[in-house]
Amino acid sequence: MKRNWNRRDFIRQTGAATLAAMAAAAPVPAILSGCNSKNKIAGNTSADTVILLWMAGGMAHTETFDPKRYTPFETGMEGNRVLSTFKPVPTVLDGINFSEGLQSIGNVMDKGTLIRSYVAADMGHILHSRHQYHWHTCYEPPQTVAAPHIGAWIAKELGPKNPVIPAFVDIGQRFTVGEAEELKAFHTAGFLGSEYAPFMIPDPSQGLESVRPPVGMDAKRFEKRNQLYTDLINKSPLSEFGSDYQKESLKRSMEQAYMLLNSPEAKAFDLSLEPKASYDIYNTGRFGLGCLLARRLTQQGARFISVTTEYEPFMGFDTHENGHTRMAGMKKMIDAPVAQLIKDLDQSGHLDRTMIILASEFSRDMMVEGRPDAKVQEQVNQPDILNDLKFYGMHRHFTDGCSILMFGGGIKKGFVYGKTADERPCKSIENPVKIDQIHQTIYHALGIPEDKQYEIEKRPFYTTPDGKGKPVLELLSKA
Repeated sequence: MKRNWNRRDFIRQTGAATLAAMAAAAPVPAILSGCNSKNKIAGNTSADTVILLWMAGGMAHTETFDPKRYTPFETGMEGNRVLSTFKPVPTVLDGINFSEGLQSIGNVMDKGTLIRSYVAADMGHILHSRHQYHWHTCYEPPQTVAAPHIGAWIAKELGPKNPVIPAFVDIGQRFTVGEAEELKAFHTAGFLGSEYAPFMIPDPSQGLESVRPPVGMDAKRFEKRNQLYTDLINKSPLSEFGSDYQKESLKRSMEQAYMLLNSPEAKAFDLSLEPKASYDIYNTGRFGLGCLLARRLTQQGARFISVTTEYEPFMGFDTHENGHTRMAGMKKMIDAPVAQLIKDLDQSGHLDRTMIILASEFSRDMMVEGRPDAKVQEQVNQPDILNDLKFYGMHRHFTDGCSILMFGGGIKKGFVYGKTADERPCKSIENPVKIDQIHQTIYHALGIPEDKQYEIEKRPFYTTPDGKGKPVLELLSKA
């Protein structure tokens, strides 16, 4: 029986694991008996870069990429009748509809794959940060060690494409919002070391400020501060709290950041250099500009880039009320920038080697919380009869049917995988996909073997739990 972890338990356990990461010894590459040749980077890869477009907060599949029967709002209507609050609209793929408001993305689906059967984990009482932790690390919290983010694994295994550009960049998430400590728990390289941690850019419009000294600090003063920081790591009493490996990793991360400050590649972070016509397409807000920055960094050699709509409780896709109205606004935020990112990378020749994933921690439903056979405590007061427009929409967390989009990097073009039921509960009924399969599909395309592991605390730690995850080869054009 699974413990019903609350937020305080989660913070305490993940916080302890993060502190333990700094004290951890060097992760040792594990050698599997009889599997040595498998535990190496494969030569035949289809991707060398990954962009994760993170729809933080729980994006309803029936309101986006898997629309069901449309039911317009009427005062006094039964909530159980409502499966989709937007009309279906055709995509470029014959017989495949998206929800109204996503026409631009629908027009580039001939370049990618639509997964309609992702199933999120059953972890008891639903917390966004716990499911996001699980999606980004492939491990269910809490863990006794700090599990690395998928971007950190990729940065570690493949190394930088351009030694000046950070290998792992995270765009759009602030830690000044609700559940900040829980969010920090998976924005980390864990035991792999600080040099593989994300380079955080909370606001892409201020990306250039992230790669130059603070306003008012001249080069000489900045150099002195950098030296003091190095001395703090090496010589101060605080230095005893980190292992030699972790301290060296932290030093290398600082050296990489310092190298970027003085590099011409830093111009990639300056969105004011983008032509106005292009800038205006992307400029739907911080997420749209994040997509633009992701494109520019991809072209300069970043290895893994995450762009998020940002998780902030009861904001964005976290639609606990006014679901229909809020979803309409979110579509305006994501539709044009996502489509333009795909078109721009395709035109520049980068899409063939760049895998783009659009995903969310789970989906939403109007009447079901969790999944039909594993319902959890309801967190939304959703009436059976709708007399107010604010109740019209998908407000409850649903884990049994979610949509994921994948483009480029060897992903099949114009392909649809999996299916959900046409009536409530609109759960996955064909080819269900779990998170370890998504991670291993990405790793497979990059040439990272399924059994990749490191020994940490005298036990193996794999990219996916127990090394048992398998890629979904049907999603790849060349398996």
